Amino acid sequence: MNENALQYWERVKQYWNQFSKTQRMTIIATVVLVVLTLGIISYNFSKTEYALAYTNLQPTDAANIKSYLDGAKIPYQLSEDGKSIGVPRSEVASVKLAVESQGLNKTGNIGYGAFNQSSTFGTTDREFDVKYINAVQGELQQLINTNNAIASSKVLISLPKETVFLPKGQEAEKATASVVLEIKPGYQLDQAKVDTMYNLVSHSVKGLPIENITISDSNGEPLEYSKGSNKLNSGNAVREQFEVNNQFRNDVQRNVQQMLGAILGRDKVIVSVFSTMNFDQSRATRNLVTAPNEVDQAGLEISVQEIQKNYTSDGGAAEGGVPGTSESDVPGYPGSSSTGKSNSEELSRTVNYEVNRITEEIVATPYIVKDLTINVGIEPPDPEDENSLTPQTTEAVRQILTNVVRAALADSKVPLTDEELAKKVTVFPHAFAKTNETQGLASNEMLLYGALGGLALALVAGGAFMMVRRRKRAQEEAEEAALMEEAAAAKTEYPTIDIDSVSNENQVRKQLEQLAKKKPEEFVNLLRTWLVDE
Repeated sequence: MNENALQYWERVKQYWNQFSKTQRMTIIATVVLVVLTLGIISYNFSKTEYALAYTNLQPTDAANIKSYLDGAKIPYQLSEDGKSIGVPRSEVASVKLAVESQGLNKTGNIGYGAFNQSSTFGTTDREFDVKYINAVQGELQQLINTNNAIASSKVLISLPKETVFLPKGQEAEKATASVVLEIKPGYQLDQAKVDTMYNLVSHSVKGLPIENITISDSNGEPLEYSKGSNKLNSGNAVREQFEVNNQFRNDVQRNVQQMLGAILGRDKVIVSVFSTMNFDQSRATRNLVTAPNEVDQAGLEISVQEIQKNYTSDGGAAEGGVPGTSESDVPGYPGSSSTGKSNSEELSRTVNYEVNRITEEIVATPYIVKDLTINVGIEPPDPEDENSLTPQTTEAVRQILTNVVRAALADSKVPLTDEELAKKVTVFPHAFAKTNETQGLASNEMLLYGALGGLALALVAGGAFMMVRRRKRAQEEAEEAALMEEAAAAKTEYPTIDIDSVSNENQVRKQLEQLAKKKPEEFVNLLRTWLVDE
C-alpha cells in the first residue's frame, strides 16, 4: 500500500515538475479562488437570512409577538430599541398571519377587545363608561394608523355626561376629541387626507361635530379642517399654491422646450416661463324656474278644477229696475217686464301648474392663470452671425408661443388683443455663452482623452519592452544552447593514451582497465578509433 502511494506521489511530483514556476502559481491561485468561492457560497446558503416583519411596535405588542415566537421556536432578531422584529425571510408571511389571527399586534390599542376581559364581580356603570371610551379611542387609533403616512397616533375623547334633563337656557353639551399624529419621515399629509380624518373621528363618536375636533402633528402644528368653511391651514395653503404654480410653469416650459427642441435642436433653444395664478375660490348659488314645455312656455298641469252653475226663473213680480244702457244702468240686468223666462250661467276653471325649480351651487376653481410670459432664446445656425436665423423662423416661433399664452389665459376671462398677447412673448436670437459647466465638461473630456492617450502610450511602451525583453531572452537562450552544445562537443572528445611515453606494458594495461571501468563509452570509442586507424 505504501509503495503504491509512493509511486503515485512520485508520478504527481513528476507531473508537477513539468510546469514552470508561473504555471504553478497560476494553478495554486485558481485552486485557492475556487475553494474560497465554494466556501462563500456554502456559507451564504447555510446562514439564516432575516427580514423585518414588524417595525415601530408598541412595547406591549412587541412583548406579545416575542412570546409567540419563543413558544413557536421561531428564530428572530430584536432591534436595540425593541420596536422592530425580524424573522427568517421564508417565515415572514406565516408569522404575520399567525400574529394577526391571534390579535397580538394591536398597535398598543385594545379597541373593543377590552370588553372581552370582564371583571369577576361584574362591571359597574363607571367602569363600563371608561372601558367604552378606551375602546372607541383604541379603534380610532387603529383606523388612523392604517394610513401609510402615520407612524402612530393618540386619540383622546371626552363624552358629556348623559342626563334626561336639559340645562335651562343652554344647549346640550357635545363631545370633544383631540388627535395627535406622528407622521413618518419623508411623508406629508395633504388637505384631503386631513379632512378624511376629521370625518372619520366625527362619524365614529355620537354627537361629535367637526368643530369640536382638534388634530395636530407631533410638533404641535395644527392640521385644520377646510371643507365647509373658509378657514385653511395657512402653511398648507401657501405650500399647495406654490406647488401648483410651479407645476404649471414647469409643464409649460417642458412642453415648449420639447417642441422647439425637436424643430430647432435640443441644445439650440432656452425657454424661460413666468406665471402668476389666482387662487381665490368663489361660490355662487342660482335658483332657476323653467317651464317643462319649452315650446309653449307652459307649465305642467297637475290639477284642474271646473265649476259650472246654471240658473232658470219664470216671470214674476217686477224687479224694480229700469232697463237701459245709461251710466247708472247695469248692462244685462233684467227689466221690469213681468212676462217670459230668464236664464243665467256661471262657469269657473282653476288649473294648478308645476314648473321646474332648479337650484345650482357653483364653486369656481381657484386655479386660474392670471398672467403668463414666455421668453425664448434661440442660437442661430451660425453663432457668429445672428442674422443667420431667418425672420420667418422667428415669427413662426412667436406665433406658436402666442397661441400657448392665449390658451393658458382663456379661463381668466380678461379680453386680450393680439398686441397685448404679443407683449407677453419674447423671442431673440443670440449665441449661447459657454457656461462653467460646459467648460468643466470640456476640461474633463480633455483630461479623459489625455489619460486614455497616456494609458495607450504606456501599453505600447510596455508591449515594446516585453517584445525587446523576449527577443533578448530568446537570444540569451540561443547563446546558452550554443555554449551547451560546445561543452557537449568538448565532452565527447575521445581520450588518448600516449603509448610511446609509457615503457611498461603493465602501466598501459592498467590505464586501459581504469578507462574501461570508469568510462566504458569512451573506452569503446577509443578502440573504434584504433581500429579505423589500422
